[in-house]
Amino acid sequence: MRVAQLLVGEEAAEQSIAQQCLTIVVGCTLYGGTVGIWRAPLQACYTALKIPLLIFLTCGANALLNGILAQLLGSGLSFKQTAAAILKSFATAAMILGSLSPVTLFVWWNAPPLESPNAVVGHSVMLLVHVFVIACAGVLASHQLLGLLVKRIGDTAVAQRVLFSWLAGNLFLGAQLAWNLRPFIGSPPLAVQFVRPDPLRGNFYEAVWHALHHVISQN
Repeated sequence: MRVAQLLVGEEAAEQSIAQQCLTIVVGCTLYGGTVGIWRAPLQACYTALKIPLLIFLTCGANALLNGILAQLLGSGLSFKQTAAAILKSFATAAMILGSLSPVTLFVWWNAPPLESPNAVVGHSVMLLVHVFVIACAGVLASHQLLGLLVKRIGDTAVAQRVLFSWLAGNLFLGAQLAWNLRPFIGSPPLAVQFVRPDPLRGNFYEAVWHALHHVISQN
């Protein structure tokens, strides 16, 4: 009887992981299409493929680190539980992003198109809208993940420390992977591409530093 219950539990866990992966693929693919559509339909297809890829690369590359952090911070979570919790959080974010796809399509429809004299404004509008939407989805998903961690760990302080350590690692790696997989929206003067010809050149943090230095030097 005990063995049967364990087998049922393992099967249910595998089904849950499969459902979460499917949710990530569907939600991020729908949303990714609305990110790249402003530049060109082909860019929309490229971005629809790259956003789910970015999520899975971030989860896979950080799986070991997140499991170690959970253990060091006294959560009592196993590596499998850690991976499942983070995957569930990304699935929640993907569901939110997918549900907001009609909204971002509406913004695209009303933004200055690529062919207009205000193409730079259109690109900026799309960039800011998508940054805001992704940030909102991330906040809501993190809030749900915190509730899940508090329930499983039983200690709010430990759950918060675990969550913040996971967010730091995922944001650090995710930002760099996003830099390597650029473009997502697509810049007006550049050709439509799946990735840049030099995806490994530079890094996200160096680009931010140069941008800040440029802004400060102009003032």
